[in-house]
Amino acid sequence: MPMPAGEIERLIREAFPDAVVAIDDLRGDGDHYAARVVSASFKGKSRVQQHQMVYRALQGRMGGELHALALQTAVPDDQ
Repeated sequence: MPMPAGEIERLIREAFPDAVVAIDDLRGDGDHYAARVVSASFKGKSRVQQHQMVYRALQGRMGGELHALALQTAVPDDQ
């Protein structure tokens, strides 16, 4: 079953309350999304660590309910 964009955003915002989150459904199928997440929580972290933090926020749904996520992360000063 596809994962609604609102659910992805909710999970990310729960983990990163300060985050600016933008979710785009790339194919309109609820399985392929692009997400941009900007949060001060990423400060001092490598890009890989930032992405790992977001994947943890998704609570194991990557590869299951959520098939593909093109992810961009940044700290507020990097925008």
